[in-house]
Amino acid sequence: MCTAATYKTKDHYFGRNLDYEFAYNQTVTVTPRNYPFRFRKMGVLESHYAMIGMAFVQENYPLYYDAINEEGLSMAGLNFPGNADYKPEDPERDNVTPFEFIPWILGRCATVAEARGLLSRLSLLNENFSDMLPLSPLHWIISDRDESIVVESVKEGLKVYDNPTGVLTNNPPFDYHLTNLANYMALSPEDPKNSFAPDLKLKPYSRGMGTLGLPGDLSSASRFVKAAFTRLNSLSGETESESVSQFFHILASVAQQRGCCKVEGGYEYTIYSSCCNTDKGIYYYTTYENSRITGVDMHRENLDGSALVSYPLVEGQQIYMQN
Repeated sequence: MCTAATYKTKDHYFGRNLDYEFAYNQTVTVTPRNYPFRFRKMGVLESHYAMIGMAFVQENYPLYYDAINEEGLSMAGLNFPGNADYKPEDPERDNVTPFEFIPWILGRCATVAEARGLLSRLSLLNENFSDMLPLSPLHWIISDRDESIVVESVKEGLKVYDNPTGVLTNNPPFDYHLTNLANYMALSPEDPKNSFAPDLKLKPYSRGMGTLGLPGDLSSASRFVKAAFTRLNSLSGETESESVSQFFHILASVAQQRGCCKVEGGYEYTIYSSCCNTDKGIYYYTTYENSRITGVDMHRENLDGSALVSYPLVEGQQIYMQN
């Protein structure tokens, strides 16, 4: 499962935890403006916005998990099993496969408003990348510095939700998560007031009691509440260091530790966490074994090129010995 979030101080930030039981050979990958995206049904996009993100590159094609483009638009796909429903080809629609969805949007759109225009004609096509790589059941968060939306392809069709929380996890569908927040509307970062019985002299016996009832389990519904509360109440200075640090703390509030969530084939854990400065085009990340923040700046690459540039993840823990 996964958690994605947005955050804004002076700059705008976007990122996610990727939680799964095993990793592919993912890399931080820059796609320059003149790399040709060849779509299964929609021709070739010869020139487009440059983008950077985490991708599994297969057959020289970047299968992006999450990415931002040079205009500041960001997007991530998160697991949505049992609800995601992809469609047969529709001659009246723009037929784009789910693995092409991130390049389709980030290659063409600078804002969420522009993305809405493409979404109005979109159908997510039920076609695998290959026999060895079937489609993943996903839903997506798309954000710029001013707004965020969630896109879900379900049996009823393509649904687009406004996302005032700036957060996305997994099942159930997004409208449930928004409704579920009402169960926690009494939570506060401040000490609670005694509304239990005014005649009883009840006093807080600990700091943080305004958050009593805030979920701490690893379910997607609970992670949504925890991430939304943390993100919406989070305070940070406006420097890059303070902002990036705070963003990783938001993601850490819902990180998964290996051994706590057993699934068939192993244990789910947070394989990597990312934080992108969408204004500067910098992709920061940590991995499960390496808590040191590593960064890749897309603007240090030749964005007018035509070849992918990929950086393998720095996986091993890096410990600074002070004496």
